[in-house]
Amino acid sequence: MKIGKYQFDSREAAQTKIDALGTATDEDGNEYPTHKHTIVHLGNIVLEQAVIDEDGEIETEAVLSDDWHVDVLWSGLEADEDGTVSHPYGWAGKAVDIDGDGVHAFFGLSYDALKF
Repeated sequence: MKIGKYQFDSREAAQTKIDALGTATDEDGNEYPTHKHTIVHLGNIVLEQAVIDEDGEIETEAVLSDDWHVDVLWSGLEADEDGTVSHPYGWAGKAVDIDGDGVHAFFGLSYDALKF
């Protein structure tokens, strides 16, 4: 099990990469993932919190990231002949490395302990 944090130019770019991990369609036409990874769309994360005065009025708007952020709990990735587990194709270039869990964590798992 590995945890990765990623940023994409848009939600659509992230979804395209996620869909490439594998999908199928049921008899009702609903698409569903065929992989076992857990994926959380964080969206445009807050880079700077809004400043709110004592009356509850916004003095300064929050600053959001221009990029779309996604966290992935990778399950069942296979190691290569050297025993190394790698990102699926095309994901490594979208990875970001942060200290701590950031704005999201998986079930109390430590990002620092499980990150790529």
